[in-house]
Amino acid sequence: MVRRYPDLAQAKYRRGGLPVRIGGWSLGTSTAAAITLWRTVFVAPTTVLDAELLLHELRHVHQFLEHRAFPVSYLWQSIRYGYTRNAYEVDARRYSASRLGTGDKDL
Repeated sequence: MVRRYPDLAQAKYRRGGLPVRIGGWSLGTSTAAAITLWRTVFVAPTTVLDAELLLHELRHVHQFLEHRAFPVSYLWQSIRYGYTRNAYEVDARRYSASRLGTGDKDL
């Protein structure tokens, strides 16, 4: 997949770990599919790796690097607007869709 999307190499990837469990708990599930902390993308053990997910998480890497207060702002957005309407999640979905050439579907 990195051959097709070389910028995916900007992130580090790990399977499992406490971050996906904590992310899942906050969403009311046992794990999140993936969660990004700075340059590291933690992917749940059973999550299928696909370009849409990895590009979405790569956008979160960019957000961490662009905004020093990103973690706090992300939490505030989630509390105020919910996970799906969180501006950072909307941005990551748009980024992934634009990279895949699928437009703004399901935004």
